[in-house]
Amino acid sequence: MKKRITLAAALLFGIAVSPAQPRAEGEALVTFRSLSPAAALDLARAVLDSCHHKGFQVAVAVVDRFGTPQVMLRDQFAGPHTPDTATAKAWTAISFRSDTLKLAASTAGDQAQSGARFIAGAVMLGGGLPVEAGGSIVGGVGVSGGPSGEADDACARTGIAAIEDKLF
Repeated sequence: MKKRITLAAALLFGIAVSPAQPRAEGEALVTFRSLSPAAALDLARAVLDSCHHKGFQVAVAVVDRFGTPQVMLRDQFAGPHTPDTATAKAWTAISFRSDTLKLAASTAGDQAQSGARFIAGAVMLGGGLPVEAGGSIVGGVGVSGGPSGEADDACARTGIAAIEDKLF
């Protein structure tokens, strides 16, 4: 009897500590990848540096793949609205799985998607980009405070390019 209990305990322990296996269709649990806090901070710094070198005073927000803020950096003279706007741009980019510069164009005026502008928390201004690694969105970055959405977008793209080698 004691051997059976020991064997059963060993089997249960083995199952409990075995490495995760890929999940088949219909499984109850999923796995995902997301930016680490260190990578999110590196991204925010790279974006802030890119804008700063262009003479822009901005705020940069990095969110995880679910839209939860991970990092916020604000240059000393960036406007008081810029942290909230940067965060909203990053959230919008991951939520819609698209950069916000494209979303600004596709939701303007009489466009079929114009109703998306009324979604609470969505900001359809350039400067928000999803961050991808291996074909999956792992986070998002938003920039606010540059002279235009195109300028914010360019800073975000430069920042992503600066950490791209860390994403694979």
